[in-house]
Amino acid sequence: MIALRLDHVTITYSGAPVFADLSWEIHDDRVVGLIGPNGSGKSTLLRLMMGDLASETGAVTRARGLTIGLLPQEPAFGPDRSVWEEALTASEALREIETRLHQVEARLGDPAVYGDEARLARTLAAQEKLLAEYEQLGGPAYEGRLRGTLLSLGFGERDLDLPVAALSGGQRKLLALAKLMVVQPDLLLLDEPDNHLDLAAKAFLEQYIRSYKGGVVVISHDRYLLDMVVDEVVELEDGRLTAYPGNYSEYAVAKAQRLARQQQQYQSQQTQIRRLEQSAQRLMTWGKVFDNPKFSRRGQAILKRLERMDRIEQPVLERRRMGLELAGWRGSEKVLEIQSLAKSFENPAGGEDQVLDGLDLLLWHGERVGIVGPNGAGKSVLLRLILGQEAPSSGEIYVGPSVRIGVYAQQHETLDPELSLVETVVKQANLPEHAAIPFLGRFLFPYEQTRKPVATLSGGEKGRLQMALLMLSGANLLLLDEPTNNLDIASAEVLEEALEGFEGTALIVSHDRYLLDRIVDRVAALEDGALVSYPGGYSDYEAERLRRERAANAPPEPGRAPARPQR
Repeated sequence: MIALRLDHVTITYSGAPVFADLSWEIHDDRVVGLIGPNGSGKSTLLRLMMGDLASETGAVTRARGLTIGLLPQEPAFGPDRSVWEEALTASEALREIETRLHQVEARLGDPAVYGDEARLARTLAAQEKLLAEYEQLGGPAYEGRLRGTLLSLGFGERDLDLPVAALSGGQRKLLALAKLMVVQPDLLLLDEPDNHLDLAAKAFLEQYIRSYKGGVVVISHDRYLLDMVVDEVVELEDGRLTAYPGNYSEYAVAKAQRLARQQQQYQSQQTQIRRLEQSAQRLMTWGKVFDNPKFSRRGQAILKRLERMDRIEQPVLERRRMGLELAGWRGSEKVLEIQSLAKSFENPAGGEDQVLDGLDLLLWHGERVGIVGPNGAGKSVLLRLILGQEAPSSGEIYVGPSVRIGVYAQQHETLDPELSLVETVVKQANLPEHAAIPFLGRFLFPYEQTRKPVATLSGGEKGRLQMALLMLSGANLLLLDEPTNNLDIASAEVLEEALEGFEGTALIVSHDRYLLDRIVDRVAALEDGALVSYPGGYSDYEAERLRRERAANAPPEPGRAPARPQR
């Protein structure tokens, strides 16, 4: 059944259309992946569906009684609330009923009410009605379900008292998701729900979306997630929506085929148009030369036929993409060696929390190694130790003598927010200003933006700027911390292509399973403070991890101890 319909809707921003005359039907029984370049208007479209924005043309029609829930890209919470206090705001309907119940209870204690039989009867009837509504909305079990949901998402009992300001990006996403899970709206709108989530949380999210009893529209650049959960892909590009049945991989094939067919049809029609135009021109010329109105009328008729023709639009086969090239160079054969590395931090109680414990890692020239592990396991700490930004508690880190390191920081802390883009390139890459501007253009920054401070950039734009600096760094060892976070799919694919051709070594911390499957030779998983190595990409790692987990949980054979994973 159709849950929501967009009929010829338009949104403009600063006088320019974000999209115009869009129409779309969203059903209540399927999962739709909404994709498109950064800035194409995907988040705006969700806000329009939610009712936070009004269309300037057409209409948004919702099914009677439809409930909609939105998980925004950056959830906003009450700044002074604890996790539990924020979670309790999940159901506005329940909060309103509770408020009205308190008001009714206060009236029941008023002598003017309980002393008047008619007023008392009306007040008791109102209370009974509110209690019935409260029961229907699951009020009595609400707090228990909410607490259970939070605990299932990885929050501990102590975490519920934390201020929401203390939460990480991933925890904020999970808190917002918990609020939606409790109220179960008919239509779920998810805007980059997988950003900042670790692999375990992503797996939970995928299972939740697949089993959801309602409609789901999910904006994501995670191609692995789009392959796992969606029934249909809808692309918002150049202000138009195009639907493709199936998951992301099926969409990629279908779009390539559609563009090829459209190009063939366009060329065929152009040939026909040129032939008709030439024929009309000859007839018009003959009409003048031979003073024959019949020829002129036939020429005019052909031109009118051309005016009425439905023109096939020329498809854009090659869109402008980030011009990233990572050259690198050979350098040392042994690039990086880590032996018995340990790192601990002092906790508020005066003790120490061990993050890394006996970690070993050996990188040879040309390897692509992916580092995975839960949020907080110490992946970013490991990169800071390699860079010498922190001192290890014990152990050794050896970097080859002919190794130059290039860094991509997850939080973009390598960028100075006060500098302009041009100043950043001039300062960090020693490139003259007259060359910096066209170079930034290769990374999709228009001239006007090159003079603006880095602080004005979006997350995806900061990512592209870091890529530009990596290209200029001359590095042959890349330390990449979540490099595809905030990048759109086209830019992520450019990065993957550049890494495939890179003459050097890469150590990549990532939760991007598609990238890990395509790029890395082995996966090193942070488990209990140490690295456990798995050959192959993410899918190989996951299969082997599950096999080892089953083997470890199986009862040991008589006389044989359980096998231990190799570090």
